[in-house]
Amino acid sequence: MSGKVLTRLFFGVVAVFLAAPIVVIAGVSINAKRTLAFPPQGLSLDWYAQMFTDEAWRSAILRSVTIAALSAVIAVLIALPIAYTLWRRTTWVGRVVQLLGVSPFVLPPVITALGALSLWATVGFYGASWTVVISHAVFFTSLPLVTISLGFSSIDRAFPDAARTMGASEAVIARTIVAPLVLPYVISGLAFAFVLSLNEYIVAYMTVGFTVETVPIKIFNALRYGYTPTMASISVLFVAVAVLVFGLVARFGDLPRLLGAWRRD
Repeated sequence: MSGKVLTRLFFGVVAVFLAAPIVVIAGVSINAKRTLAFPPQGLSLDWYAQMFTDEAWRSAILRSVTIAALSAVIAVLIALPIAYTLWRRTTWVGRVVQLLGVSPFVLPPVITALGALSLWATVGFYGASWTVVISHAVFFTSLPLVTISLGFSSIDRAFPDAARTMGASEAVIARTIVAPLVLPYVISGLAFAFVLSLNEYIVAYMTVGFTVETVPIKIFNALRYGYTPTMASISVLFVAVAVLVFGLVARFGDLPRLLGAWRRD
């Protein structure tokens, strides 16, 4: 058997292994019976309808989307000035700030979660819904920080230099040259932070406990009282959202470069 065939076989096995949980969850989500059995015992889409007709699940979805959107925006607002400052001038202070911006995502999530728990409990805001927004924003700042920094590094410095030579101010250069070139990377960072915040459990649980139910916390709570295909339906929905968001990033952005690939000449 040739090396090419072995390579294809290996990647095929890996693809099946990675796709199998999604296939199982998708099958469970259309079970006619209230069970997590696979293959599905009958076919029904009632569990998908229950996501939006049941007040508890609908509220959890709306809450998760709101938290994810707000935290992603705040994360970008934190990351953008850091990346811009480092692009303009590299200093040791800037590097320290950059390291601090990346560190929450590099460390094990439980460490960041415990830090958030200690902070909000100390200042007396533990359990407030807005604390999970701030915690997620800090936790996921590293994602837009990396993508936006890649965007700035891709700018040919000859463009702003030429604009300065022609008499353009720094504000004009930032608005007409830098912003359009960096915008796709900003949107990509926003998308990454949104999707990961949507699915994050540990930081959210440590920050608000069970006082604010996001979808991951709601699923964990529901598991204590029995299994229902509604959990699988919401999981499929979130997977579809992630595929849609990353598909749009791939379509309108430079996804290989955002994932660390070198640009080809």
